[in-house]
Amino acid sequence: MRAFIVIAIALAISSCSDFHAIEARSVRQQIDAYVVALNAADVNLAAQVWKTSDDVSFISPMGHAHGWNEVRQIYQFFGTNFTDRKLVPRNVVIHMNGDSAWAEFYWHFHAKSIKDGAPVESDGRETQIYNRLGEGWRLVHVHYSGPAQEFR
Repeated sequence: MRAFIVIAIALAISSCSDFHAIEARSVRQQIDAYVVALNAADVNLAAQVWKTSDDVSFISPMGHAHGWNEVRQIYQFFGTNFTDRKLVPRNVVIHMNGDSAWAEFYWHFHAKSIKDGAPVESDGRETQIYNRLGEGWRLVHVHYSGPAQEFR
């Protein structure tokens, strides 16, 4: 009987970690779709990543977008100002907590300015918060900033 309980507990723990791994992969797929949407400046694809409601937000050095109608303008901004867009995330770490998840990563962005064809490059850090909804994981908040600066 004792061996049965130990096996049952081990299976439950294994199932739990498998579930978290599957859910983390689903969040990672959304991050990948977020990158594709930004690179393509595709608002329709972005709408499949984001929760398209008034309670989402996006904080960046350019400002603070509140609600989907403002967040979607970020994709339009990239489309009207840059060509050959390429956002490359690295060191992605995903944290799971029930129906919420957050991801943190560093990124490099390079593109060309539509205005004059000049190369544009930047590096930064990003935190994304996701909620699990009926249709799957949806992005509800992004906060990005430039690279870390040394304290002096």
